Amino acid sequence: MKNKYLLPLLLLIAGCSAELPKNELRPSSYPLITIDPYTNAWSAADRLYDSAPEHWTGKPFPLLGVVTVDGADYRFMGVDSLYSRTASQLSAEVQAMNTYYSFEAGPVELSVRFTAPLFMDNLDLLSRPVNYMRFSVSSRDGAPHEVSLLVGESPLWCVDTPDEPVWHNSYEKNGLSYQLVGTQEQNILGKKGDDVRINWGYAYLTAPTSWNKAELRDYMAFSRDFGKISEAADMVMVGYDDIYSIDYFGTWLRPWWNRDSFSSIEKQFEAAAADYQDLLFRSEEFDKSLRREAIKRGGVHYADLCAAAYRQAVTAHKLVQSPSGEVLWFSKENNSNGSIGTVDVTYPSAPLFLKYNQELAKGLLNHIFEYSESGRWTKPFPAHDVGTYPIANGQTYPYDMPVEEAGNMLILTGAVAILCGDTDYAAKHWETLSIWAEYLSKFGYNPDNQLCTDDFAGRLAHNVNLSAKAILALAAYGKTALLLGHKDIAKNYLVMAESMAEKWQEEAFETDHYLLTFDSPGTWSQKYNLAWDKVLNLNIFPDSVRETELSYYLKVQNEYGLPLDSRKEYTKIDWILWSASMAKDRETFEALADPVWKFENETPDRVPMGDWVWTDKPKWQAMKARSVVGGLFMPLL
Repeated sequence: MKNKYLLPLLLLIAGCSAELPKNELRPSSYPLITIDPYTNAWSAADRLYDSAPEHWTGKPFPLLGVVTVDGADYRFMGVDSLYSRTASQLSAEVQAMNTYYSFEAGPVELSVRFTAPLFMDNLDLLSRPVNYMRFSVSSRDGAPHEVSLLVGESPLWCVDTPDEPVWHNSYEKNGLSYQLVGTQEQNILGKKGDDVRINWGYAYLTAPTSWNKAELRDYMAFSRDFGKISEAADMVMVGYDDIYSIDYFGTWLRPWWNRDSFSSIEKQFEAAAADYQDLLFRSEEFDKSLRREAIKRGGVHYADLCAAAYRQAVTAHKLVQSPSGEVLWFSKENNSNGSIGTVDVTYPSAPLFLKYNQELAKGLLNHIFEYSESGRWTKPFPAHDVGTYPIANGQTYPYDMPVEEAGNMLILTGAVAILCGDTDYAAKHWETLSIWAEYLSKFGYNPDNQLCTDDFAGRLAHNVNLSAKAILALAAYGKTALLLGHKDIAKNYLVMAESMAEKWQEEAFETDHYLLTFDSPGTWSQKYNLAWDKVLNLNIFPDSVRETELSYYLKVQNEYGLPLDSRKEYTKIDWILWSASMAKDRETFEALADPVWKFENETPDRVPMGDWVWTDKPKWQAMKARSVVGGLFMPLL
């Protein structure tokens, strides 16, 4: 009987087409399963069988894969003492939605493909909590061979700590075989924090009925006997039903895919199975399209970085619908403090979502507007966050960032209006935006001693880069006012921004660059905020400012990147790409971007892409698996 899940092999050749160069980057960690901040697995080894897959927090999230050829077992994924012989890995490659591996197992070649169909133009599909693992085998010697596969998923996928008792079940329905596991306690939305894993809902391993349930210690497992074949292929799906995702000011919100409680996890798997062939083909086409665009913009190394960042940036968020029907696209501030919906995490990640779906860009902002406009937050600048993931009941970060967050919200709302043409959104929140703009008009130019998004560097007064953000935020507000027909307001704020920019150039300039703070001679910093001046076509600062800065950056950067400023040798990789995006020529762009590629390719710290790293050595400092790597897409705006 023909397997309806078998794709034409010609459509599914691992890797990219011949017209595009392969991604030669060895990422610090390979994305395998990427669904949301809780359900994700990464390989921190060069070879898929050298270590067990891990959750982004570093805790084991084991997967096991074994191919049996003519009676000989070859482990190709994960670790297990029962299967000591391994296949020989031939290649590994990461693209935006797909990770590809190939292996030699005796006389057979095995290709393994992990696919997360994260198409941002379809929110139902984006939120579908299902990824694919596709396996294809082909004879290396032309002769048929007896081939079978074994695939397993650990119950650790559904617990926060390994000592939590779990419950198993298995069944068949509508042509699919299900295995699931969940904690016995099911304390829904009962935990919050950073280094925690979900321990409610159910982890699923699901396969077509061509697979059989396998009894395997420590795993939910399926086996597939292909018989004696020269080539064959099939797939298994990994998914998670979290039941409820977010506590939003006391209302429990279901995941977007089940926002009206009319769906079920079985319906999601059935849709995923029906869409399998189409989505694998479309995901490959998306990967190629993004790669072409990124190569054209910034070269092969830049395209490699975009591919490595895409799934991480997207799935560090959770998509839900607010009680009033709005899109809420909540970030989890991974590996920093666990905040939910952090404005200065939204800010660097926003280029990715502005590029692909303005509804998601608005979804990054909606909860902050709601927090202020409901009266829960009464300060004249935006909140830092709305809680600690997954509890969004009000700011939990102990410090405010007044100029930072006001500037972020004005710039990003302006981007929705200017780049996306959605002026209705700004009009809806105009009163709130005006309060924040007034605050910046008074306190933005020369900020007092306060934190900015680079809070790990400590408080800073008279921050020149933060001042540039405030100036451009006021200009974005002015240009948005113009689009809304508020001509007097527009004139007032645009003139104000231009006047501040002129003063900024005078007071921040030192010989051949601009200072870190207005009162600290002999210092410098990245002025990454200036990128918005051209992206939004504000033209507040002359090109000479950016050219001066970029020229100086090339003098002070290190082997692994451009430091954040003159205080330390560490940096933020998202800001480097924002700075590089201001370059008019490819040579300057690549000179700044290529060291980031070199860092990622050489760092011995095998974690999901870190954004706070050292530039004088290939060492990760902190902050991994965060959404801010969406900032690497700024050059594509």
